[in-house]
Amino acid sequence: MVEQLSGSGKVVGVKQSKRALRDGQAARLYIAMDADPRLLQPLVQEAVNRQVPVSQVPSRKELGTSCGISVGAAVAVLLK
Repeated sequence: MVEQLSGSGKVVGVKQSKRALRDGQAARLYIAMDADPRLLQPLVQEAVNRQVPVSQVPSRKELGTSCGISVGAAVAVLLK
């Protein structure tokens, strides 16, 4: 599943992910399990409300690498 993030059609980070969810552009939400739960909880709730599947990734480093960035990422969204 995480391999889908390597191409284009994604957003990375809390603000951009929140915007994609709110605008109905999200196909799937990816969250890093080692990220701050206070950041993740509102995004997960929004995804559940909008019936967007949520996938968990073990670490921010792994999620960042999957997105093609050199730093960790707490959240990423695969766009429709």
